[in-house]
Amino acid sequence: MTIYGSEIWLSDLDEILTTLPELDGLAGKNLLVTGCSGLICSAVIDLLIRWNGSHDKKIVIHAASRTEEELISRFSKFCDEDWFVYTPYDAVSSANVLPKYCDYIIHGASNASPSMITKAPVETMLGNFTGINCLLDYSRKTGARILFISSSEVYGIKDNNKPYQTDEYGFIDLLNSRNSYSVGKRAAETLCVSYADEYGVIPVIVRPGHIYGPTASPFDNRVSSAWAYAVARGSEIVMKSEGAQIRSYCYCLDCASAILKVLLRGKTCHAYNVSNPDSVITIKQMAELLSQSAGVMLRTELPTETERRGFNPMSNSSLDSTELLDLGWRGLFDAERGFNHTVKIIKQCLDR
Repeated sequence: MTIYGSEIWLSDLDEILTTLPELDGLAGKNLLVTGCSGLICSAVIDLLIRWNGSHDKKIVIHAASRTEEELISRFSKFCDEDWFVYTPYDAVSSANVLPKYCDYIIHGASNASPSMITKAPVETMLGNFTGINCLLDYSRKTGARILFISSSEVYGIKDNNKPYQTDEYGFIDLLNSRNSYSVGKRAAETLCVSYADEYGVIPVIVRPGHIYGPTASPFDNRVSSAWAYAVARGSEIVMKSEGAQIRSYCYCLDCASAILKVLLRGKTCHAYNVSNPDSVITIKQMAELLSQSAGVMLRTELPTETERRGFNPMSNSSLDSTELLDLGWRGLFDAERGFNHTVKIIKQCLDR
């Protein structure tokens, strides 16, 4: 059973599309999306597919994935459409065969799982840097506008609890391999603007906070994903900290709409924080919302050393999204509604 069997998901897609009149500008255009089986970019593609369903002139979606099987498992209903094109792509490889031409690129392929970051820090860092380097070269040749999905982890650790501004950077320990993700994202951002200055490429950057939603893999061990699946199955939540860390949570479809808004309206070489002001809460508050949505218990226990090594070191990674809001974006799902929909959609998919 796929996510398309959820009436709530389809309704959420339609609601988000009402905020994206800019998509009319993509009609007939070619758009390459990497990381299309992941939490964020699969939601982006779902929005594009839904838009295509009600328009005669289609957006041609070049869905980039490491294997065709991975793509088919997520988008089997649409793989035979002439506007849905499989593109083999591996972010760690520099030998990808890309489409002859594209108008736009959204680069979301990245290892973001805490457990995988600690197990494969080399691949994590190379995936961010090599992956964007390959696509920037491609953008240079084709003239395609490219959007890079970075992360709030680029900001590092700071001394106050105010939301991060886009020009505010704190400390990152360069000699901690867990930071292969954040340092790789920082380097990739600088490479984007370097290609712009030297070669005239037209990149734009988004820095999502903590994104959640039913597009997460059942094997995603980020707490917002793992707990959502747990409560949907009727299991209790086990929190491995006091949960005092402050995060900018954002429903996957709100994040997807922000990405499309920035792609089409954002300022070249600028970075935009993706954060819903109505969803800046602590990890504990997030856990409480999830447990309440399914009527299950929430308990706390000490983490193992391996689990502790995978933790995001930032106690407060809340983001200021003023510049995104100035583009006309607004989040439709506050934390309570977003987590509630996430659990209900997962349950609908598991029950069928």
